Amino acid sequence: MSPPEAVAAFMFFGGAFWVLRPIAGALAKRIGGEVPPAPKVEPDERVLAELQSLREDMSELAERLDFAERLLAKQREAPRLAPPVERGRSDG
Repeated sequence: MSPPEAVAAFMFFGGAFWVLRPIAGALAKRIGGEVPPAPKVEPDERVLAELQSLREDMSELAERLDFAERLLAKQREAPRLAPPVERGRSDG
């Protein structure tokens, strides 16, 4: 292995160790029970009301979209009129 390759390998493995060591340490602490799990928080009533409002809006939008799709499908299925025939024209 040439010296530039050795330096590149050292930098790569050193960087990987520098990045992965804190992650592995935090994971070990979590598994060992040193870090307590985050407490469960009950959602606020205002948040629940806003969520319900958003659900109702989404439901209304879905109904409108279905209606528009049905109208477009009817329009495509409707019989088409033939183009008008030009009468009274004489070439010549």
